[in-house]
Amino acid sequence: MSRADRLFAPLLAGANWRDRMVATFGALAGIALTALICTRFAGAGGGAGQGAPLLVASMGASAVLVFAVPSSPLGQPWPVIGGSTVSALAGELALHLLGGGWLAAGVAVGLAIAAMSVLRCLHPPGGGAALIPVLGGPAMLAHGYGFALYPVAINAVVLVALGWLFHRFSGHSYPHRAPAPPPGGPLKPEDIDAALAEAGEGFDISHEDLTALIAGAERHARTRMAAGRRRK
Repeated sequence: MSRADRLFAPLLAGANWRDRMVATFGALAGIALTALICTRFAGAGGGAGQGAPLLVASMGASAVLVFAVPSSPLGQPWPVIGGSTVSALAGELALHLLGGGWLAAGVAVGLAIAAMSVLRCLHPPGGGAALIPVLGGPAMLAHGYGFALYPVAINAVVLVALGWLFHRFSGHSYPHRAPAPPPGGPLKPEDIDAALAEAGEGFDISHEDLTALIAGAERHARTRMAAGRRRK
């Protein structure tokens, strides 16, 4: 691989330019339609030049996961919807308790991470959703806690529904379903658990996907070695 090829190669393992182009058009349609649907739902028009669409900025980051990395555990329907909603609630709580400012910003994101972790809906764009109420300041106080439901939760539900529809035709599963590893192999779930504990890191891949990938790599390695022995 040349230096130029390495420079512009997709960063994600297994990614290719076809998938990136699919993600580009998926995100384009997903965000545009989410904005249109939610704005129409609010009864505020939604055509070009008729004011800002009813869309929170963190949905742009959510769209990257839903359309570009649909296998990510962080971009599945519950993390997108639950993570966005509870994070916005965390931001509203921080605003009401601390009245905005640098401390409220930190508390909002910290609370969002804690809440998402407890509820098993960790979603990185949730950090952005948590900051929106704090950055809005007094104007957001007037909305109360309803901001987390409308527009945040509504945006997230519509985006997930559009992602589900889009991936019916993209060739990717969404919600993602990991392939079953081949039966009878030497790899066991406890082996994966031990390796993950030894690494001491969190990885953006499900336990099931990781098991299936390693099992597939072992199968290819056995095939390659058997072919080498036959050539000898």
